[in-house]
Amino acid sequence: MTQIPSGNAHPRAVHRWRLGETPWQQIPPVGGPRVRVIIDNDFAGDPDDLYQLVHHLLSPSVDIPLIVASHLRADDPFNPSGRSAQDAEAVVRDVFARMGLASTEVIVAGSDDPLPDRSTPQPAPAVDAIIAEALRDDVSSPLFYVAGGGLTDLASAYLTEPRIAERLTLVWIGGAEHEGLAVPPPNPMAIEYNLLIDPVAGQVVFNDSTIPLWQVPRDVYRQCLVSDAELRVRVAAIGPLGRYLYDEVAHVCAMVAPHMGGGSETYALGDSPLVLLTALQSVFEPDASSSRYVQRPTPALDAGGAYREVAGARPMRVYTWVDTRLMFEDMYLKLAEFERWQGGVS
Repeated sequence: MTQIPSGNAHPRAVHRWRLGETPWQQIPPVGGPRVRVIIDNDFAGDPDDLYQLVHHLLSPSVDIPLIVASHLRADDPFNPSGRSAQDAEAVVRDVFARMGLASTEVIVAGSDDPLPDRSTPQPAPAVDAIIAEALRDDVSSPLFYVAGGGLTDLASAYLTEPRIAERLTLVWIGGAEHEGLAVPPPNPMAIEYNLLIDPVAGQVVFNDSTIPLWQVPRDVYRQCLVSDAELRVRVAAIGPLGRYLYDEVAHVCAMVAPHMGGGSETYALGDSPLVLLTALQSVFEPDASSSRYVQRPTPALDAGGAYREVAGARPMRVYTWVDTRLMFEDMYLKLAEFERWQGGVS
């Protein structure tokens, strides 16, 4: 689990900045953001979401109006506190402090609890903020809702105001393999990890809503392996922020090693496609053109997380392969560029 900061003793970066600024870039970016991105993740759980968060924050092609700190399931071994959304908010604020990022007004807490049924939303500050951003009429840039955990807060926003379905596209890391595209890993969870956080919310989004969906299922997010050598040399060695990111993964690896027959030389940064598919789109005919997907009717989800075909359902993207070279090289270089600025190296 990501270690939850205690008290207000956040480490402070030397230089301060705000979203929309890129003072670490010696050659400034050309033009402003092309898309808006609402980030939703369970930041008190697997630390892969920290890498995704930092990478998105360092990507000038996206405007980030909201960061939703969402919950884990109640019995999750990563964080069984019962206040995992509040813990997630504390983690995000800690990351902002470490980066010198002053734009804390974009951080909102989601619900600590899953949906009770498919018609009842869970109230939370995040729900109102999601609706307000989706229904804005003063901007024309596309809005992506990128989720690396459960879907409680988006489902609650949809149940409260269904019009948001026409105003955003969901990019979701989660769900099991699709028959004919991939097979499950050895000894898989009965319900895929992110869907298990709130299966009812998954049913609202897949079965009941009309929200456009780009799915990165389990077989694809498991492709996002980096080696410990990469993380040591290209993350841990790149200043205090990089060392923090590395240490959070190392903490989890040390915690699980006795239960996995020993240590591993790899870790899956499975939430990073959220950056690839939004911030790293092509210049012409903008799209996530270096990754591969198939288009198929959106299936329904049953109570056990399995897919059920629905005739005439809206189309969805199911990604089958993601461009890990572009994704991780971009992350490593942005971390290095940022540290040169924060560390005072010209």
